[in-house]
Amino acid sequence: MKLLALVVGAGGQLGEAMRAQLGAEHELAAFSRRDLDVSSVSAVREAVQSVCPDVIINCAAYTNVDAAEHEPERAFAANALGVRALARAAAEVDAVLVHFSTDFVFDGTTDRPYLESDVPNPRGVYAVSKLLGEWMAVDSPRHYVLRVESLFGGPHARSSVDKILDNILAGTGVRAFSDRTVSPSYVEDVVSATSALLTAQAPFGLYHCVNTGWTTWAGLARELADIVNRPGAPIAEVPMADAGLTAPRPKFAALSNAKLAASGIAMPTWQDALRRYVAMRSSV
Repeated sequence: MKLLALVVGAGGQLGEAMRAQLGAEHELAAFSRRDLDVSSVSAVREAVQSVCPDVIINCAAYTNVDAAEHEPERAFAANALGVRALARAAAEVDAVLVHFSTDFVFDGTTDRPYLESDVPNPRGVYAVSKLLGEWMAVDSPRHYVLRVESLFGGPHARSSVDKILDNILAGTGVRAFSDRTVSPSYVEDVVSATSALLTAQAPFGLYHCVNTGWTTWAGLARELADIVNRPGAPIAEVPMADAGLTAPRPKFAALSNAKLAASGIAMPTWQDALRRYVAMRSSV
């Protein structure tokens, strides 16, 4: 089933991956931040009605977690009000809305992976703005809200995973959190899952769209060192409390993707995803 998809935030890490992968399967219209200010209701409505897409894929977001504490208006404009504008515009043209959220909607005080049915408890401005965005997405009756976390991949090698990998390869020291547990998300797998949900016309609603399993950032660094045959790479495990971060982060933020799997979309493990990404980087 070939769709006409409008990708918003097409210049970002996830948006670029959406453009690259979905373009081979579907017809695309892509808007970067410079092309479309999602916080402008009139601009969003005009863009959506000019394209009249089957699906709107919202990759636009304000993601500077610490800066959000000092500029909440920017975070809420992009992460909440922008989603509302897109959702209402989607409803007007009967388009499906795909919106991406985050593990930050949880407080991280559990000891097992979060389910979609768990009650959020965001801490910090960024986290609250993202939860509001999830609620705003419901203004589109036909919507998918996909929670992702610790994204890596994309053409520009600018994620935290890339910084760790570059330091390992350079033989310089790596500092990685010992007490923040995540389910890393490879952008290529996120795009593939998004496409599968749309193609299968899976039930609308909330899904955790992450690679299978979980690890600390220190554990991820050690896995990377093994993949590139640097088992002795200097990796310092540090607690988040020593990092001087402005905004709080959830400590145990692993997400269960069992609901996605029950819809017939099995996500590869994070270890497999890391190996494929390192191999891709090495081949470029």
